[in-house]
Amino acid sequence: MRCVAYNGSQMKPHGRTPLQGVPAASTSHEGLGRILAADYGHKKIGLALSDSLRLTAQPLTTLLRTNRGKDLDRLRDICRKNAVRLIIVGHPLHLTGEAGDMAEEAARFAKRLNKNLGLPVELVDERLTTWEARETLGKSNSSRSSRPLDEVAAAILLREYLGRERLPIPASTMGEVR
Repeated sequence: MRCVAYNGSQMKPHGRTPLQGVPAASTSHEGLGRILAADYGHKKIGLALSDSLRLTAQPLTTLLRTNRGKDLDRLRDICRKNAVRLIIVGHPLHLTGEAGDMAEEAARFAKRLNKNLGLPVELVDERLTTWEARETLGKSNSSRSSRPLDEVAAAILLREYLGRERLPIPASTMGEVR
């Protein structure tokens, strides 16, 4: 899973680069806050939320989309109530890495979120998160299996993002075996 940046004409893989023109989220541990992950779809938006220390990812809810304005209002309300400091949006690239129509739509959605909510927004490669969510729900015999697929996929996206954020490899240890 990779973060990508939108440069106005195409998506390019980068480390932790936010959308062009959007301030980068803080990489220091000062002022951490919750991250909202969105699994964007035509009919639904699956949401997951981190804890304020950015250690855990939990499915939150699935929004049934109505119209752009109402969807943004509901997301704004969720961000305010949960003190969200960063939003990540799943970027559904093809397995080849190419962006299709849905990836372009997710990029437009991410730009709208940034513009309307005033929060940093990052597009994150979400390849295979829905497949993993199906596998997780299929194997689960607990009450989690009643959770909608979209919010579980968002939680998987967020979990993987948080895992990458927690495990920076210092340059001094590159190549060492422990």
